[in-house]
Amino acid sequence: MKVSGQHYRGIWRTAEGIVRVVDQTRLPFEFATRDLDSVDAAAEAIRSMVVRGAPLIGATAAYGMALATRSGAADSDLDAAARLLRATRPTAVDLLWALEQMRRALGRVPESQRSALAFREADAISNGYVEHCRAIGGHGLDIIRTLAQSRRRINILTHCNAGWLACVDWGTALSPIYWAHDAGIDVHVWVDETRPRNQGASLTAFELGAHGVAHTVIADNLGGHLMQRGEVDLVLVGSDRVTAAGDVCNKVGTYLKALAAHDNGIPFYAAQPRSTIDWSLSGPADVPIERRSPEELTHVTGRTRHGTIDTVQVVPDGSAALNLGFDVTPARLVTGLITERGVCAANAAALRALVGDRPAANE
Repeated sequence: MKVSGQHYRGIWRTAEGIVRVVDQTRLPFEFATRDLDSVDAAAEAIRSMVVRGAPLIGATAAYGMALATRSGAADSDLDAAARLLRATRPTAVDLLWALEQMRRALGRVPESQRSALAFREADAISNGYVEHCRAIGGHGLDIIRTLAQSRRRINILTHCNAGWLACVDWGTALSPIYWAHDAGIDVHVWVDETRPRNQGASLTAFELGAHGVAHTVIADNLGGHLMQRGEVDLVLVGSDRVTAAGDVCNKVGTYLKALAAHDNGIPFYAAQPRSTIDWSLSGPADVPIERRSPEELTHVTGRTRHGTIDTVQVVPDGSAALNLGFDVTPARLVTGLITERGVCAANAAALRALVGDRPAANE
């Protein structure tokens, strides 16, 4: 996607071989990049959410493994790198998938060949995400186009950020929206602010604005009211992990939107590549939920009236705060799952029939 007319990905390798990422913690007030020069730098970028979003986390982990080989490519070095990266974020299953892909590929060649192969494999994983998200956009476009046959404007509600910033390029939930906009369909997006961390207000709004897509930022609790008033035609979200039964784990607050959509007869779709499906999990209770720092909830960062960026406390001293990063939407509330292979119902049989097993890096 483009920022000020220039094409960017969430992560890429420069012509000089430098691994570079967009620093999402600086958005929306400053567009900046950061170079990753070691596995430790890659791990810290994931942990601190300089990079975030399931596919981008996977791609960054793959490049982290490649960077690790520059200082040591023995089995023990690779195992240590994988442990470090695996410990950064517990919920996004693409992290584990990418590490498995890298470890399997590197285990097939002698130590002397591993570094060159590692970067080729990381490139393949990154490029694969781009193509998968592009395909997700095409399949999701069909859903939006069908709705557009009976409406002049399509109002889509989304939660958190599942655009190109989170997915190397294109995005998952936002990819169909970009396709629809580019096809001339009149789309408008209700952007949940998505507290804590405000990924909707800061990242999704930034992306949509840069692409020229009409959008309005709303408080997280307004979505249900808009649905009751008939002002939402479709809820479209991404996911960090999908169980084998079709349950969708996404940014906390997604479950409440699914409940409201179900109550108002509004279709609720989750978009994700096959790598986000965790066939080892059979139901919502099996999904590991990340517990993050209370400070993300008790403090808010923004631009002051004087133009400076500052962080302020918004709760009383001494108040406890619980910050769970994700919730799980049961499959019964999900209208369908959009993958690079098409759209299917959110149940085990339909999911297995459509997507089969998890993809290899070059699929």
